[in-house]
Amino acid sequence: MTSSGSASAGADEAWIQHTLARLGHSRFRSGFSLSAKDRAYARAKGRDTIDRHAHEMLAKRVGPAHPLKDGKQTPYRGHPVFTAQHATATCCRGCIERWHRIPRSRALTDAEVDALAKLVMAWIERDLVNHPA
Repeated sequence: MTSSGSASAGADEAWIQHTLARLGHSRFRSGFSLSAKDRAYARAKGRDTIDRHAHEMLAKRVGPAHPLKDGKQTPYRGHPVFTAQHATATCCRGCIERWHRIPRSRALTDAEVDALAKLVMAWIERDLVNHPA
C-alpha cells in the first residue's frame, strides 16, 4: 500500500474511533449489544461474510435517498448488522443525517456506504472482543 493509502486507512480508523466514542455518550446508542445468537452467527460466518452483509444491507436499506419505510426499515434483531446499525446510527436516513451529517435528500455514495459499513464492522468486532466465546 502506498503512503497515501496508509494515511487514508489511518484517517478512516481515527474517524471510526472518534465516532464510536461519540456514540458511546448516547444512552440509547450505547445500550446495544449483540445477542448470544448473533455473536455465534457472526463468529460462524466470519468477518468477510458479515462485512459483505453490512455493505449489502446498508446499500439496499439506507442507500437510496428515499428508502422504503424509512425510519422503520431496520429491525432491532435478527442479524448482527441490524443491531450494529442501531448502535452506530446507521439504521435510517434520519439517524445518518443527524449523526453522520450525510443529507437524506440524496443517495449514499459507494464511499459513504463503505465508510458506514466499516463503522458497523468495528462496532461488531468490538462487541465480539468484549464478549468472548
